[in-house]
Amino acid sequence: MMLDYKMLIHPNNDLNAIDNFVVRFELIDDYLHLQYELTGGIGALKIPTAQAPYAVDGLWQHTCFEAFIAVNGEERYYEFNFSPSSAWAAYAFSAYRHRSAGIFKNVPIIKCIQTQKSLLVDVLIAAVDLPMKLEDQSFQLNLTAVLETTDGELSYWALQHPDGAPDFHQRNNFILSFNPNNPQEL
Repeated sequence: MMLDYKMLIHPNNDLNAIDNFVVRFELIDDYLHLQYELTGGIGALKIPTAQAPYAVDGLWQHTCFEAFIAVNGEERYYEFNFSPSSAWAAYAFSAYRHRSAGIFKNVPIIKCIQTQKSLLVDVLIAAVDLPMKLEDQSFQLNLTAVLETTDGELSYWALQHPDGAPDFHQRNNFILSFNPNNPQEL
């Protein structure tokens, strides 16, 4: 069962067009399933049009949905970026903002449903592309987004924000957890 987690806009941003923004996650078979759902004045957002999936850097400079995934107790983490266009990016970090080599075997499956008043971005990440962990360890998540308006302004969204500038990489903001070996641990 997926639970709603409310996304908060960074205190330095202002985007009155969005009435509600929630994220959800669950484990389904061999996938991490994520949903990002916004309601409100979606027409105020610059949403790229759908196309065939491809990997590209810099998605965070436009409307982009993100998942930061770490193993509990470890410094290393992965960052996944998803565009409503189906473009995606994946990065591995050995420590805070210290990029390292990562091997991602599968293209995330990204589906986008847009109406005048809502946007739903549905994502499946193959479990083999999550950070390696020991049997009893949990994963920690930070689910975030960058929204671009038609005027080119960016707003930053997360489950919680650090003081100061937006920084989705800070580990104390990886506040959701799950254990694939114990589905009740959400």
